[in-house]
Amino acid sequence: MLFSLFVIAFTSATLLPGTSEAALSGVIAADLAPVWLAVMVATSGNTLGSCVNWLMGRFFSHFRHRKWFPLKVDQFERYENWYHKWGVWSLLLSWMPVIGDPLTVIAGVARTSIFVFLPVVLLAKAGRYLVIAGIFQIIL
Repeated sequence: MLFSLFVIAFTSATLLPGTSEAALSGVIAADLAPVWLAVMVATSGNTLGSCVNWLMGRFFSHFRHRKWFPLKVDQFERYENWYHKWGVWSLLLSWMPVIGDPLTVIAGVARTSIFVFLPVVLLAKAGRYLVIAGIFQIIL
């Protein structure tokens, strides 16, 4: 079950749709693993997925005008402007639906160092899952 949680969290962080919050909640509700472990697995998978986005931005952004590229050109430019305005701290929003994943792609395009990218994204992702786990445990 933890492997499934990891895969769901990973794909949720890429530009593919996913429901990592629901998967984490399900693992917690079914008591399939300790909460701390489930949060750690979800955070790891989601952060690794964001690293894939960073790599896509870093090495594949010259394909942004191709139909198969995951962001439309106008979306790409909008997120790029946002990133240049707010800098690396905008990655604290990498946990958010809709804007978070493209921001991690743009961080790669902007050639943000992986050593800067990784701790900021890890903090954002861990924070989200800790809040979700905390709220879910209160409800239970």
